[in-house]
Amino acid sequence: MTETTAIDREQAARLMQRATGFAVAVAMIMITAKLVAWIATDSVSLLSSLLDSLLDAAASVLNFIAVRHAVSPADREHRFGHGKAEPLAGLGQAAFIGGSAVFLFIEAIHHLAEPQPISNSLVGIVVMMGAIGLTLALVLYQRFVISRTGSLVVSADELHYRSDLILNLSVILSLMISANLNWPYADPLFGMAIGIWILYGAWQVAQKALVQLMDHELPDADRARIRSLALKHPAIRAVHDLRTRASGPMAFIQVHLEMDGNLTLAEAHRISDEVEAEIMAAFPRAEVIIHQDPAGLDEPHQEFPRREAKVKA
Repeated sequence: MTETTAIDREQAARLMQRATGFAVAVAMIMITAKLVAWIATDSVSLLSSLLDSLLDAAASVLNFIAVRHAVSPADREHRFGHGKAEPLAGLGQAAFIGGSAVFLFIEAIHHLAEPQPISNSLVGIVVMMGAIGLTLALVLYQRFVISRTGSLVVSADELHYRSDLILNLSVILSLMISANLNWPYADPLFGMAIGIWILYGAWQVAQKALVQLMDHELPDADRARIRSLALKHPAIRAVHDLRTRASGPMAFIQVHLEMDGNLTLAEAHRISDEVEAEIMAAFPRAEVIIHQDPAGLDEPHQEFPRREAKVKA
């Protein structure tokens, strides 16, 4: 939330849908080109890139559907909206990515046991250079959308396609070594290295998804900003029981405000609305729930101790 530019929900929804649609189109183009190149070269590293693009397409289609669902407004059965469709899609994407890495390891081991020379390497190199250009354009657009929306799905997709840039460069290097140095082991070894990179990406995507599914608090900087905005109002004496969570493109903020106990209900309500407006201006895709308390009222507040990182002696 802290790194995004403040835009409203409709703008965020449009940008996220465009980004996921663009990703689907790019993945389909690359699948066709890499399939032709793999048939021509029989390269394991190129097969790894083809598999990655197949999973990119599957994940991007899933993301496109998830985004359309996540940005749909709350309804009678889903009063908090449909934002969790985003992290669920992220977990599905992580599973896709992990499965591709396992298949890639199997193919690489097979080619290490029975090394084969690479043919028509120039075709593969040309295709991979085109793939790099398309992927770079997609990543740049996705990073723009992330900066405006903070979308988990687009962020996961961008992470995957960013790793594709390294993957595609590795494939080109593998094809050049195999063709020019006549060393057939380069291709499967590069394929295995790419598989490890893919697994690492899957773990990162899964971690981000679990943070939202487990209703993790917003970052400390965001929580401090919310407190500061509330306390900036001259009628607010103190703030307690601040609770936050993210759900896809949405955030939910709950906070108790302490005010003069002699205020009328209408006056306390007006002050709460003013504080809510300040918080909404800073977090335009958040739903804010405020509870008013008389200042100094002795009531139990539930405290949650922070987990400290374990330090080895």
